[in-house]
Amino acid sequence: MTTPAQTESTEAQAPTSVVLTDVAAQKVKALIEQEGRDDLRLRVAVQPGGCSGLRYQLFFDERSLDGDVVSGYDGVEVVVDRMSAPYLAGATIDFADRIDAQGFTIDNPNAGSSCACGDSFS
Repeated sequence: MTTPAQTESTEAQAPTSVVLTDVAAQKVKALIEQEGRDDLRLRVAVQPGGCSGLRYQLFFDERSLDGDVVSGYDGVEVVVDRMSAPYLAGATIDFADRIDAQGFTIDNPNAGSSCACGDSFS
């Protein structure tokens, strides 16, 4: 049985962070190991641009910015700056390695529409 306080706590936590799947976390960990550094984190951001108005950026970063939202997944930290956080709340990052798709994908419940390439949204 869930109490209202537990539900509120869960609801308050979920929308503020990005979810990294196990497969994506393992790929990020492997890429960081290839870089030979242990101070890097995966930074996910939203920037103006792309065919739909906003585009995703994923890159490794050692910086800590004021207001960053940090989440940990299997030894990997995911960082979202405070301006991007509302656009990425509840988004799931996965990694595909198939013949028809390869690379990181973002399933974002906040995206009203996206372009055919999947790199931008509105």
